[in-house]
Amino acid sequence: MIEAELLTKRYGKTGTMSARTLGRIIGALFLLAYVVYLAGGALADAGSASTVVLSHVASHQAQISAGALLMLANSAAVIGIGVLIFPILRRRHEISAYGYLAAQVVQGLMLAVGIAFLLLRIPLAQQYDASHASVLPALARVAQEANHYSFWIGMLSVGIGGLLLCRVLLRERLVPAFMAVYGLAGYALFLAGAMLEVLGHNVGVALSIPGGIFEIAFGALLIAKGFPAEQSRDHEGPASNIAPAMTAPSKAPAS
Repeated sequence: MIEAELLTKRYGKTGTMSARTLGRIIGALFLLAYVVYLAGGALADAGSASTVVLSHVASHQAQISAGALLMLANSAAVIGIGVLIFPILRRRHEISAYGYLAAQVVQGLMLAVGIAFLLLRIPLAQQYDASHASVLPALARVAQEANHYSFWIGMLSVGIGGLLLCRVLLRERLVPAFMAVYGLAGYALFLAGAMLEVLGHNVGVALSIPGGIFEIAFGALLIAKGFPAEQSRDHEGPASNIAPAMTAPSKAPAS
C-alpha cells in the first residue's frame, strides 16, 4: 500500500501538472506559429510585390528581412512543438512520437530553406541596381520557385506528422473523438493538397484550410485544458516495471 501511494504521488499528481503545463505551452506555440508566419509572409509579400522587378525588392530590403525573421520564428516554434510533445506521445505510442518529431523537424528546416531563398533576392536586387544584368531577374524567379517548393515539401511533413498525431489523440482520448477524427480528415486533405502543389496543381491552399482550422482549435483547447494525465496503454513506463516486483512477495506460499 505504501509503495502504491508513492507511485501515485510520483506518476499521478506530478504527471497531471506536467502534462497540463506542457499542453498549454504547446497550444500557445501552435497559435504563435500561425501569427508569426502570417505576419512575416505579409511583410515579405508587401515588400516584393513583383519578383521580376528587382528594384522593388531593393527598395524594401528592411521590410523583407523583418518578415523573414518572423517566418524563421515560426520554424523555431514548429520544432519546439515537436520536442515538447514528444514525451507525451512517447508514453502512449513510441513510433508515432518519433515520427511526429521527425516531421516537425523536417517542416521547420524546409521552411527555413525556403526563407533563405526568399532572402536571396535581396543581393540579386542589389546587383541588378548596379549592373542591370538580364540574367538576374531570371535568378530571382528561380529563387521564388525554390521558396515555393521548399514550402510545400515542408507541408508534406505537416500532413504526415498530423496524421500520426491525430491517430494517437484518437486512440488515447487526449481530445474529444470528433476533433481527432476531424483532424485525421483535415490532415489527409492537407497531405493531398501538398502533393498536388508539388506536382504543379494550385489547390494546396484550399485543401489546407480544414487542417489549419484543426490546428487553431487544437491549440486553443490545449491552452484551456492542457493534456490529461492518462497512463499509456501501448508503452510501458517505470510504474509497470516496478509493479510486478512489488507484488511478487504476495505470491510466495505462506509458511
